[in-house]
Amino acid sequence: MATFSTSTGESQRACDGIAVVVMGVSGAGKTTVGRGLAAALGGVFIDGDDLHTDEARAKMRSGQALTDEDRWPWLDRIGAELAEGLDARQPTVFACSALKRAYRDRLRAAAGPALAFVYLAADPEAMRRRVGGRKNHMPASLVESQFAALETPSDEPGVIEVSADAKLDAMIPLLVARLADPAHREEP
Repeated sequence: MATFSTSTGESQRACDGIAVVVMGVSGAGKTTVGRGLAAALGGVFIDGDDLHTDEARAKMRSGQALTDEDRWPWLDRIGAELAEGLDARQPTVFACSALKRAYRDRLRAAAGPALAFVYLAADPEAMRRRVGGRKNHMPASLVESQFAALETPSDEPGVIEVSADAKLDAMIPLLVARLADPAHREEP
């Protein structure tokens, strides 16, 4: 497993008070990338899955896709945590699927313009294999529903797109540098 030291340089200082959502379908590596990015920023990592209700977790384990009605309160909890991190000027990194533009807009409304997204673009077949090999996770059959719901954020401001297959040791420094550049939040 790759380890990342806490950065103390100019890039980290430029990221003070930033909030980042590492997004993508299940299996894309949101948790792994999120933990590495938080460590590199000297910030806090929170897995959005930890904020799901027991009912939502049970629904996913049984092979049922969550509905928007299931997700709105969850997104509101994530948005509140993002806003709290911003208020504390603590870099905060969340792993959250954020599959639809409406979900990302809801998070933006809660967190404001300091919110950035890292989109882990992934191949459907590779994600089915990854998720299928996991224990105690949602069934691989739900990967299809995630790709069906995915609205790629390529035309949205504040989004950095990287391949889910990129090498972590190369990806994290690149992401820190991109997040430190204020131009990443400008309209495309």
